[in-house]
Amino acid sequence: MAKESGISKILAGTFVFLTISVIAGIVTMIIFYKTEIALMDPTPRPMFTSSTTSLPPVIRLPKNLVPQSYQVVNVTSPNQTMLFTGNSTVTFHCVQGTSVVYLHSRNLDVSGPVVMNKDTNERIGVSSMKNEEDTRNFLEIQLNAALEAGGNYSLFLAFNGEITENLNGVFVSTYAQGSPAFLAATNLEPADARTVFPCFDEPEMKAVFHVTIIHRRDTVALGNADMRDSNILDDVWKVTYFYPTPKMSTYLFAFTVSEFTDSADSPTDGRTYARPDAIAAGHAKYAANITGKILKFYENYFGINYEQKTLDQIALPDLGVGAMENWGLITYQEGGLLYEDGVSSLLHKEVIATLIAHELAHQVRGKKTLMFGTLVKTTKYDTNIFVSHARANYKTMGPWAQTCKRPKHFSESKIRRLYSCLGAAVLRMLTDIVTERVFTHGIKVNEDGGHTTVAKVMNTWTKQMGYPVITINTTNGEVYQKQFLDRSTSPFTIYDFCLYFQLRKTNSSLRVASGSWRTSTVLVTTESTTTERTGNRIPLMNRGQLVDDAFNLARAKLIEVTLALNSTRFLQNERALLPWESTVRNLEYFVLMFDRSEVYGPMQACGMKASFCLHSQILAIDVACSNALPECSAMATKMFANWMDNNRTNRIHPNLRSVIYCQAVAAGGAKEWEFAWDKFQSSIDTSEKDQLREALSCTKKIWLLNRYLKYTLNPEKIRLMDVGSTILSIADNVAGQALAWNFIRAHWEYVSNG
Repeated sequence: MAKESGISKILAGTFVFLTISVIAGIVTMIIFYKTEIALMDPTPRPMFTSSTTSLPPVIRLPKNLVPQSYQVVNVTSPNQTMLFTGNSTVTFHCVQGTSVVYLHSRNLDVSGPVVMNKDTNERIGVSSMKNEEDTRNFLEIQLNAALEAGGNYSLFLAFNGEITENLNGVFVSTYAQGSPAFLAATNLEPADARTVFPCFDEPEMKAVFHVTIIHRRDTVALGNADMRDSNILDDVWKVTYFYPTPKMSTYLFAFTVSEFTDSADSPTDGRTYARPDAIAAGHAKYAANITGKILKFYENYFGINYEQKTLDQIALPDLGVGAMENWGLITYQEGGLLYEDGVSSLLHKEVIATLIAHELAHQVRGKKTLMFGTLVKTTKYDTNIFVSHARANYKTMGPWAQTCKRPKHFSESKIRRLYSCLGAAVLRMLTDIVTERVFTHGIKVNEDGGHTTVAKVMNTWTKQMGYPVITINTTNGEVYQKQFLDRSTSPFTIYDFCLYFQLRKTNSSLRVASGSWRTSTVLVTTESTTTERTGNRIPLMNRGQLVDDAFNLARAKLIEVTLALNSTRFLQNERALLPWESTVRNLEYFVLMFDRSEVYGPMQACGMKASFCLHSQILAIDVACSNALPECSAMATKMFANWMDNNRTNRIHPNLRSVIYCQAVAAGGAKEWEFAWDKFQSSIDTSEKDQLREALSCTKKIWLLNRYLKYTLNPEKIRLMDVGSTILSIADNVAGQALAWNFIRAHWEYVSNG
């Protein structure tokens, strides 16, 4: 590593000189490109029309029946059959008389309905039952007699369904454990519980779940609650009974059936499950050890205790999302839970801690004012599930926020996209308004004080789309706002809450923070605390915001691009990661816009920066190599070649593997790509496989990228859960953009299942 450090110092030493030239160079390229493009007749942007027709209100279940509890029995054996069977009994209260029962069912063969009056123990006849084949997924049960308001009833149904390979509902996952092994798991957010058993599948319609799983004797069944009892049925079958859950939404229902074992290293009552070989190798130790610490922090912070008797986490070989906060049984992709010493980077450790913290934030449940709980009382329909994710995100992934358009009614696909749309930024804004002390107190207690004021502020953010642009005339002090809508080709991310701003250019001298700052822009909001200022006139978070805001405004054509570029000049003295990360990410937009133009070569020649900390070192190498800095490409190529020559020992430090793998494959040819592919196929280390899988998309050889795209259609080569991210990585490569687009259009049915 001494030699590598020396190279990094060389890169760092050359950077300050290059910083100014890169900005000046890009400004020149912009001006040149605008001049040239004006002389051409470019193809106009396609005009997309959007329908304003809302889905009819009948997509919602009627509110005349309120579920109280479910008794669910499921028989699952993925080793033997791709079918599951079972029965369910839902007990519900009737608030308005009706002779029709509506609930949800999709892709289930449902039979044998039995309706009972729980108050009189009398059976009510069923005249007909049909399953709607439209998007509503309604199971309609006509009764011979009307249910009476105030009465309590139950509905028994038998069902069977298919264990899918599409990573939703009840799905199958395979892994190598000597011979191929199979497991079954569920993933039901936002509206797939109806594919597992007939139910009132809307988040507001919470109920208690009593679950029984019948499974093979050599497997372990896990559920939302702790195991209450188990019995051996015969030489093949076993039954596991679970304690009843607290009231929860149907999308949080979960179970797994596998041969997994648990880590003995957890200091809490919770357990961490994974493949037996991963547990034996100690890959679950880190997650098991930090889970209790994070949970204890939340209990202290919120002043409430986790209500379940146990908290299980399981690393699945296949999962369509990074993790899912099923109450009491959190599921993760293996890379989100398993840490391998000597293979995983320190950044991977950080990702695991952040992801666990996010999912545990969902687990904490309190009273009606609780801001973070999965079971927050205000979550009434799928359209509001995103609020729960924003709350859980508040303390874990603050920069997670995107602009979004909030339609009145939602299809299932729109519900899924909405989760990544709002984020924690608005909650951070609320904290700044009411102060951290008041905010923290408010989520600990059940009080209504200040509700009206908070609602008045928050309604302007949660009930309107977009963000405000604040315009300030620095001559006369006039301030006004208008709606900000990004018209660029892709959504953008903001750091924390900030008011997007623009100024009428003046020669005024404006006072900002503790000093004066002559500029055409002004910092509108600053952090309310002083801990992040560390002697700088502008707090760290806001330094990142300034750059981010300026580039977002430029993309929306509200300010000149040159102004955005000039906002980065302070970086020559910047030593913190956040402003640099913001700058590099925004400059990537220029790469996207110019990577096929005649100015791309000169723009690359401007070069970029390296290294003050782990994050910055990786960022520096990535940017330097991406901009064809000869010393960087030579370093990556040599390190990779040394590994190829002596492949028993990987001489590349785990912290640098992701970037070195990618840059070496990009600079190399078929030999390097084939070596990386062989390593990817043979590796049993989750972290190593993920890094190699992404590196394979970095090649500039078109024929290799086409081969790689075809590999994504074969689940034995590329797991279904990795198909989307693999294609996205190829699309991020300028050589693969058109290839990926054509491939997705040709194979959308398969790709969309991941």
